[in-house]
Amino acid sequence: MDQIKYRDGPQRILCMTGAAGSGKSALQQTVAERCEMSDILAAAYFISSADPTRNTPSAIIPTIAYQLGLKHDGFRNSVAAAVKHDRHIFSQSLHSQMNALIIRPFKNLQRSMQLEVDTFPYAILIDGLDECKGEPSTSSQLTDLSAGERHRAEAQQAELLAAIKHCILDDDLPFRFFIASRPELAIRTALEPGGHLHQAAYHIQLSDNYDASADMCKYLRRRFETIGLRIGDPQWFTEGNIETLVRAASGQFIYVAVVYKYISEPRTSPAERLKIVLTWAPREGQIARPFETLDRLYTNILLSAKNAYEAVDTHRGRDFLLLFGILYVAPARLLGLSISADILSGLLGLEARGEENLISDLHSLVALETANDRLFLKVYHKSFADFWKNKVAQRTCMYRNLAFTRTSQSAVCNASSNRIRSTCTLVRNRSLNVNPTDPNL
Repeated sequence: MDQIKYRDGPQRILCMTGAAGSGKSALQQTVAERCEMSDILAAAYFISSADPTRNTPSAIIPTIAYQLGLKHDGFRNSVAAAVKHDRHIFSQSLHSQMNALIIRPFKNLQRSMQLEVDTFPYAILIDGLDECKGEPSTSSQLTDLSAGERHRAEAQQAELLAAIKHCILDDDLPFRFFIASRPELAIRTALEPGGHLHQAAYHIQLSDNYDASADMCKYLRRRFETIGLRIGDPQWFTEGNIETLVRAASGQFIYVAVVYKYISEPRTSPAERLKIVLTWAPREGQIARPFETLDRLYTNILLSAKNAYEAVDTHRGRDFLLLFGILYVAPARLLGLSISADILSGLLGLEARGEENLISDLHSLVALETANDRLFLKVYHKSFADFWKNKVAQRTCMYRNLAFTRTSQSAVCNASSNRIRSTCTLVRNRSLNVNPTDPNL
């Protein structure tokens, strides 16, 4: 935080790298809140591979410019004038966007003495650079990108870093950028010796310098205390429970975040869920490999949801993992279209709101979000997308031998043909008794 608050520090670009689940987003959120309280937050952008409105580079600089405009009327007017002058600016290169929407408006205000640099907010935060995809892409997860799409994504991540360097160093604007990312190719290359940010950026490596244990304990304690107030039992957990869960996390902040979501799901007993999660944790003294306990947590949540769904499913023989896999993978992997979860549910012949029933015990991992009056599946964290592809899918030959793809295509096509056949029959039968002039037809 001191690196951000020190306006005149020698390095005005801070890069924080760490593995998935190491707490980067949680730290960025905390830094953003503290910067806001100190009146130094100029803009913040949280990239998410699961959100098509926040996973493409073309939206980043315009959004930052918009947030800067909220801090200063003159800046907002300058940006509006730039957009009016060139309505195609949003489709131009990131370098051109940076010049037109941030650098020139800021310098114009400086020259006209309409802006006090010493009082203007200066902290700009960008979280999840590695989740920024190249455009265009129909894939819903960065892990599903083809080689060409991945190369395009890496190129545009590198272009964004170059545009930031241009803004800060070449044009000497008084902002301080704080960028968080997995140590993927674009940021790793920029920070390595010989990279264009090697001397310019202050690099924070969470895996080497950051012990998240204390923060994870505080995170769980506060949230468990809130649950205690809700259920009227402040003694429902112990400090030993928290220590066990933090030890099981092995430094992965996402582990405790998922545990909390799983325990606090509606219509469940937090105490019973806590007991279940504790049985999944390695025993004291056992050594777990990085991400092993997170994978085990994901596995157990999926298996618990599978058992609960299939136990009450009236259509005996339906495979929960297959249905969820179709719901999760089909829109991007099979059909090349953005098909909503509710439409897929109908094609598969599930009951009304069947997609909601399917994920009713997976709310700690995924959610259904509404867009354009349709429901789409959203994955909370990229580590689950990686787990599904690298553990579940490969273990069941879903990707390796295309067995899952063929089964999914067959299931979707068979279900679709049956639904279409029954609909056509219904229309044909109704048409025998319909007046062609009926306005309701």
